[in-house]
Amino acid sequence: MTAREHYLELPTTDRDLRPTYLFMMKCLLYSRMETGLVSNKDYYDEDVNVYIAHLLNSFIQPDFIERARPYLSKYDTEVFHRLSDSRDARLKYTLYKTNADFLLVSLGIFDNPDLHLADGLPSPPATPERLHLRPSEEAHIGRGRTYYRFAYSYSQKLHGRNQAISEVLEKLSQGFDKYLRILAHMRGEYLDLLQRLSRGEIYHLERVVNESQREEEVRRKQDTLLDLYLEWKQDPAREDLRAKMQQIVSEIREIDPEFRFDVPGL
Repeated sequence: MTAREHYLELPTTDRDLRPTYLFMMKCLLYSRMETGLVSNKDYYDEDVNVYIAHLLNSFIQPDFIERARPYLSKYDTEVFHRLSDSRDARLKYTLYKTNADFLLVSLGIFDNPDLHLADGLPSPPATPERLHLRPSEEAHIGRGRTYYRFAYSYSQKLHGRNQAISEVLEKLSQGFDKYLRILAHMRGEYLDLLQRLSRGEIYHLERVVNESQREEEVRRKQDTLLDLYLEWKQDPAREDLRAKMQQIVSEIREIDPEFRFDVPGL
């Protein structure tokens, strides 16, 4: 697991890092209990808990967004147009499932069905002329329910009727609005960081993150410089290595002006 896939639970007496998936699952289960929408109340759906927790955890990873980007469409017409000439069941399954997943998260966690998750930007400001063109929340819920239903149908063709993923997709289609209510509670009680942190706290948090990234970049370039230096020591006549060392030194000094290293022969 990468660093972003771990968290430190507070308050706690130990400093052990835990997988972020456990955090997502814990918040999800608490949200189910606190809303009264407990697991297995109407039908067995602990498998849906596992699916949603993994889905939320996936949003921590930038590569997950990049893999999903080609399949995302904001409007039904775009989705149907892309599939109108296709007979590829796997493509249809992936497209419907991906759009349903992103609708579930954008409605439930971000409370913004108009979020351009494909490019990470919010929609243009609403104007009186645009308002009547924007789908209502009920329409977005209907889209999510329908997309999961289509994904379920194509999943049966790909995986068979008894595959676990098919059952989960069917339950998400049937209970889409219920799972939205659970995620909305989770958003307000456990994930609403921006409203809980003041502007000053966010500013200092960003400075800490930026400083950490800066130090990591300096260390990476210093390692490269050391490798070049050791290679040059074996063959001091190589001018190309001296030029590369000078370039790396310049790049490091742009980040850390206090850095000092004298390139041999320069």
